[in-house]
Order: sequence, then structure tokens, then C-alpha cells
Amino acid sequence: MSTVTVSAFIEAQDADLWRLLTDLPARADWLSAVGAVEVLTAGAFGPGTTWRETRLRPDGGAEPEEYEVVEAVAPRRLVLGSRGSGVDYRITFTLRTVERRRRGCTEVTVEQEAAPTRPYGRVLALILGGLAARAVEGALRRDLADLALAAGPTRSTEAA
Repeated sequence: MSTVTVSAFIEAQDADLWRLLTDLPARADWLSAVGAVEVLTAGAFGPGTTWRETRLRPDGGAEPEEYEVVEAVAPRRLVLGSRGSGVDYRITFTLRTVERRRRGCTEVTVEQEAAPTRPYGRVLALILGGLAARAVEGALRRDLADLALAAGPTRSTEAA
């Protein structure tokens, strides 16, 4: 299993960031790497909620990814699951209120775990592990920067 973790301090309240993260139809409006979102389940956001995002690749292509809410503890913790080709992903968002420069802000940490589910997934992880981890880290940092921008005119500061 490989794990990539990134954090950022975002000058916004955790409840506001939670609203952005859980408003599925609006994700394509603020996430620069998402072209479209299709909600697959009806009802309130929570465990079992599923949706499909069309993620835009750096090469100009697009790839659909399906997500399911595994755990949702507003406004502190959101855990998503996603099945890939030969790999299962678990993405955990943790929001923690902190005080910086005498202002309230939120430290947002995103951790993505990848667990190979098929032999070829394990082989690819061995061969491309470092390169894939750097690509995932860049994507997570971009998503956090997009979240900070969507939260308001203030800027985020990377933590790790």
C-alpha cells in the first residue's frame, strides 16, 4: 500500500470548507481538474453517497472516476473510497480549526492510500511507485489550492 499526504492552511471556517467539499454538483465549478460531476445516488450527503467525476489529465485527456462516501463527520472528517483498475483508493480529508496570525483558519489534510487489488497493480506500484506518488501529490496540492481559492479571497499556506 502506498500513502501520499498533503496539508494546507486555508483562511476559512471549517464549516464553509465542508460545504464546498460536500456540494457535489458544484465540484466541477471550483475544482480545476474536474470537467463534470454526475451524482449517482439520491438523498442527503453521507455514507453510501456515490458520484462520478470526469477528471482532466495533464495530457488533455479525461478519465471518469467514481467515488463513494465511506465516512462523513461534519465538519471534521470525510473519507472517500474509489475503485481503480487493479487498485483501490481511500481518500481522507481532515479539517482542523487553528489560529494563525491571530485569525481563525482551517488546516486541511488530505491523505490518499492506494492498495493494489490485482497482481498487475502490485507490479505497476513497484515499477512506477515514486513517479505515481509525485503525480498524486501534485494533484492533491492542486485540489487544495482550488479549495482555498473557492473559499474566498484569502490565500492558503502549505503545511506539509
